[in-house]
This record gives sequence, structure tokens and C-alpha cells, in this order.
Amino acid sequence: MTLAVLSVFIPTFFFVSITPGMCMTLALTMGMSIGVRRSLWMMAGELIGVGLVATSSAIGVAAIMLKYPSLFLLLKYGGGAYLGYLGIQLWLSRGKMAFSETQTATQDSSRYSLASQGFITAIANPKGWAFFIALLPPFINYEQAIAPQLVVLITMILSIEFLCLLIYAGGGKTLRKMLMKGGNVRIINRIAGTLMIGVGIWLATG
Repeated sequence: MTLAVLSVFIPTFFFVSITPGMCMTLALTMGMSIGVRRSLWMMAGELIGVGLVATSSAIGVAAIMLKYPSLFLLLKYGGGAYLGYLGIQLWLSRGKMAFSETQTATQDSSRYSLASQGFITAIANPKGWAFFIALLPPFINYEQAIAPQLVVLITMILSIEFLCLLIYAGGGKTLRKMLMKGGNVRIINRIAGTLMIGVGIWLATG
């Protein structure tokens, strides 16, 4: 892995990761509703999903997956419906992720549930698979050992993705603090709920 390759790879994937998408919107929503610290569980699931997709794309598994789009249907529709449900709960100021007028801290959401949301959002979008198929292989020299190259590239991808997730989640937390100063708890829930519903629709129809 040469410095010339990395000098192109790092800014390319940072630009791609920082661009608003399903995962970043989910991070923004989580940061607003449950804070950055609790959102780390969602990020862990999302990073595992991204690592799986990136690895599969490099070894050709993703090409097979894309030939059978029915494999995605259960995850797409099930995951989208679940995120939509959470969004509706937030909009109505109900559920474990919603604030009430008297709450100063969010209730605990299931760590497994948060990680699952991130994982499903990362792997259930065929466009994500297609993107990695198109972008990742050009950075791999198939005349050399592939495994060491994949370790370096995927480590960088996950590091960049994690940084971008933190940026979005931090932005959501900041927005929540700004709104909380005016006592606009219902507005916080409705903004987060709308974003969550949007991610659910995006996931199901993407």
C-alpha cells in the first residue's frame, strides 16, 4: 500500500462518508434523541455492517448478492418498518428514546436494539453494496496479497466512518441542547421522529 494510493483513498472515502446518507442521518437522529454516548452502540452495529459490506465487495460476494435482490427484502422492509415505528413513537413523544417535559435524561434503550438498527441500516441498502463494488477494488492490487491490503483499507474506512458518525451525532446533540434552552421538548421529539421516519422510508425504498 503506497502513500500515493492512500493520498487518494483517504480523501475519497472521507468525502463519501461525510456526505449525508442513511447512516449519517441515523447518527444525527440518535445524537439528538439519546446523546452521543448511547449512540455509540448504534455506531458499533453500523461499523460492523460497513466492514462486512466492504469485505464482501472486495472478494466478489457482493456481486452475487446484488444478483438476488430478494435477499435484501426482509431486511429492507423489516428494518425500514421498525425505524418508521420508532420515528412515530418519537413524534408522539412516546417510547424509550423520547424526551418528556419532566425528563432531564433519556431512558435506556436496548444496546442490542441500537446496534441492530445500525447494522441493518448499513447492510440492507443495495446501493451501498454497489457503491463499494465500484469504489473499493480500484485501490486493491490483485497481484499482491489481498488480505493485508484489505486490513489496511477497511481499517481506514471504518475509522473515517466512525469519525463522520461522531460528527453527525455531535451535531444532533448540539441541536438538542439549543432547543432544550427554549423548553422545546416536543419539537426535539418531532424533529428526531421525522428524521427517523425518513431513514426508515429511505431504507425500505432505496
